[in-house]
Amino acid sequence: MSSVSDPENTIAFMGVAGANADLACRQAHPYMHTLPCPSFEDVFEAVAGGKAALGMIPVENSQAGRVAEIHNLLPRTNLHIVGEYFQPIEHCLLAPKGATLSTVKEVYSHPQGLLQCRATIREMGLNPHTYSNTAAAAADVAQWNDKTKAAIASPLAGELYGLATLKEHMQDADNNVTVFIIIARQPVDPEPKDGRILTTLLFTIRNIPAALYKSLGGFATNGVNIVKLESYIPGGQRREAAQFFLTLEGHPRQKNVQQSLEELGFFCKKVIVLGVYPADPARFS
Repeated sequence: MSSVSDPENTIAFMGVAGANADLACRQAHPYMHTLPCPSFEDVFEAVAGGKAALGMIPVENSQAGRVAEIHNLLPRTNLHIVGEYFQPIEHCLLAPKGATLSTVKEVYSHPQGLLQCRATIREMGLNPHTYSNTAAAAADVAQWNDKTKAAIASPLAGELYGLATLKEHMQDADNNVTVFIIIARQPVDPEPKDGRILTTLLFTIRNIPAALYKSLGGFATNGVNIVKLESYIPGGQRREAAQFFLTLEGHPRQKNVQQSLEELGFFCKKVIVLGVYPADPARFS
């Protein structure tokens, strides 16, 4: 992991320079330095340890589903979700200078990148190879300088590693978006009147009949919109220890949200609020 001279003006991400997460950091916080980290755990450690003020973690992709196991990582820390960012994903076919669509036979990218471009790769007759990161694939393709090898990565990766763009918009769907959450050491507490607010929490239900159904009933009766609900079973634990990751629209100080959370708590062994933060306007556009 790189060192930085101005930690409080730094945002950490998982990957190498030029990754889609790097691009998301630069677009969400254009005046901050970006800090590449080898793993999601390292992003959390960078923020918790003061090497970075913020961290950006991908939580889901509109085409490929869940990305990071945020349910498993965030509760182990004292960090908080302070924002979200919707990043439109553009995948490009990048190759060394002089390569053409007819010379390229092999393509390298992260499994998510390959999955999001699967139909296009098949149509072009390319042989896909999985890689740890889209930008790492671009970096190695640049180093190999082999006109038969290309990478699927962001336009930023192409710029950073001096590769030619043989094809833009490699992704199979135009509405390919990755949702990132932004984490920090201190929580934010936006005013409910200042716009659309999200509250994210993790809860463990009691081992009683219909506990999940009953625990969620308060959101329906109080008119609270749930925008995300995922179940999650910690490794090695019994099924009744299932945890649920929930994001709702609203602020805990709003009466209907407060009443919903009180009803949720009645049927739960544990409720942890992971963050109260402004929604990205793109969520509701």
